[in-house]
Amino acid sequence: MPHDLPSPQPMFVARAAELSRMDEHLAPGRPIVISGMAGVGKTSLALHWAHRVADRFPDGQLYLNLRGFHPGRVMTTGEALRQLLGSLGVLGDRVPAETDAAERLYRTTLTGRRVLVVLDNVADAEQVRPLLPPGGCLAVLTSRRELTGLVVAEAAHPLPLRPLDDEGARALLAQRLGAGRIAGESAAAGRIITACGGLPLALAVVAARSAVNPSFSLADIAAQLARTAGGLDAMHSDDVSTDVRAAFSYSYDSLPVAARRMFRALGPHPGPEITEPAAAALAGTTPATAQRELARLTRAQLLIEHRPGRYALHDLLRAYATELGEELDTPQDRQAAQDRLIVHFVHGAHAAGTAINPFRAAMELPAGDRPATVAPCDDETTGLAWFAAEIRVLLAVFELAVRTGRDREAWQLAWGMGEFLDRNGDWREWVTVQTTALEAARRIGDRGAQAFSHRVAANGYLQLGRPDDAFAHLEQANDLYLGLGDTARAAHCLYLTAWARDLQGRGSQGLEYTERAIALARRADHPVVLGFALNMAGHLLAGLGEHRQALEKCAEALELQRKAEDRVGLSATLDTLGVAFHGLGRYDLAAEHYREGIELHAELGDHYHEADMAVRLGATYLAQGEVAAARESWQRALRILDSLDHPDAAGVRERLAGSPG
Repeated sequence: MPHDLPSPQPMFVARAAELSRMDEHLAPGRPIVISGMAGVGKTSLALHWAHRVADRFPDGQLYLNLRGFHPGRVMTTGEALRQLLGSLGVLGDRVPAETDAAERLYRTTLTGRRVLVVLDNVADAEQVRPLLPPGGCLAVLTSRRELTGLVVAEAAHPLPLRPLDDEGARALLAQRLGAGRIAGESAAAGRIITACGGLPLALAVVAARSAVNPSFSLADIAAQLARTAGGLDAMHSDDVSTDVRAAFSYSYDSLPVAARRMFRALGPHPGPEITEPAAAALAGTTPATAQRELARLTRAQLLIEHRPGRYALHDLLRAYATELGEELDTPQDRQAAQDRLIVHFVHGAHAAGTAINPFRAAMELPAGDRPATVAPCDDETTGLAWFAAEIRVLLAVFELAVRTGRDREAWQLAWGMGEFLDRNGDWREWVTVQTTALEAARRIGDRGAQAFSHRVAANGYLQLGRPDDAFAHLEQANDLYLGLGDTARAAHCLYLTAWARDLQGRGSQGLEYTERAIALARRADHPVVLGFALNMAGHLLAGLGEHRQALEKCAEALELQRKAEDRVGLSATLDTLGVAFHGLGRYDLAAEHYREGIELHAELGDHYHEADMAVRLGATYLAQGEVAAARESWQRALRILDSLDHPDAAGVRERLAGSPG
């Protein structure tokens, strides 16, 4: 009766959820496939569980390392069958030389027995399929590939293994270094966990280094990890089986040439995730080809498809990919890949930004046709969805463009992102992006770009309630636009200046700016800007208690905006009309305009202003004595503001707490 299981790892931690899932699949017959990247702890999990359930398999336990990702030659299926049969007591001269015959003998020998078979480090489904035991036995497999073929044909239970979360990683370090030490240097332990990306092998190597150098503080080790190439140098081990870089290399070396090239290309991508079109841009290939190579990398567990079509690269694997790229690809090739990626996102942001607001000033795109990697963005819905999915990546690519001196492209990316950041209420990010873009525009000497960035940064400052900062930018933007002969944009600056004066408590002076803005917009024959200027006049008049005059200004704005199909301007005017009607005691008309404006903001994806208007609608309902409707409107606002993590949520909570019911 064989008992071949190696000793389990003495310091196995966490993985409670995975162990529970394996317990659920304990019934013999269907294999369990544990897959994951190098160093994630597949073998440790398999052996820990196998020892836990060994008594359920009274006829023995087999273990075999198939060397699928290992220095040296991969074990053939024939070699594996001979070793397994030997463990089952079949002498060498009785094992058939032909693989098919050996497989039949293996299955015959196991028939009627209850044996647990652990097949470690599997290269692919073809290598291991003849080694699967018959019913009554159970196979547990580990591989850096997903072995989808076994899931489909053999109904195997897939168990993808991910890096440890913070709690699990701390438990691992505490077991190896002592809970007191981890608690005493908690922040440094956190930096180590981040540098290791929760990868058990990396954490174990770093812990071992700390254990043999007890005079080193965890802060010293964290600093060393930060200084080395993605932490990989600090995770070097003389034992190739525990060296992180070597572990990665076996997966990489098993790939076809095209997949290796794709893996290297992904290294410089600034993250946090990548799509097939962006990968195609980096690698200089088509989206269809990129999809095929990304699938190969995913099967090899060098990449995680954490959402359909969106892939993430572990930080240590990113460092390894970057290292390989610097070693194997020319500087010119690496720069060309970055250029293609940045241009891909410039065109993508332009297409999506134009789709969600076609009334914006046109932007000059990079020379050449739109890259084939950029899908069309035909309407507002697809534009908003693209931004929602890509905004964190866009911000990272923007930083890359700034860092590498691509000033024109940096400004273009800022142009593309502006509308979405505004609608999302992310004004701090908006101001940061636009002031950075302004410096880029100055370096390239583009006065039109400078004027735009001044104006848009000012808008962000106004949303943040910082009118003094906004006023300084608006003065410069106005001067630049007048110098360029762009009277429509100069009018835009004037009505924003009126808003700034209002926030400074100088609403009457703000009205003077709106009159100048209205006159300039009429001269420029620009109905969109004129609509905004008229609405700003109405907003200031309502604030001064001149509600009937506010209605007159807004009535003209409303007509212009409906005719031009300017939904952004229309939503703002509906808000002002709600304020004015509320001020006149016409709560029914105020609520009507608020409701239309709220739904319009929702359609536009402008969720902050949807919530902001819902707060005012609630106040109107309360003035009508409709308490339940008021609370419902405020609850809608609160849900939105909480989802945006916006500080205005606190005020809405106070309203709800202070209202009856």
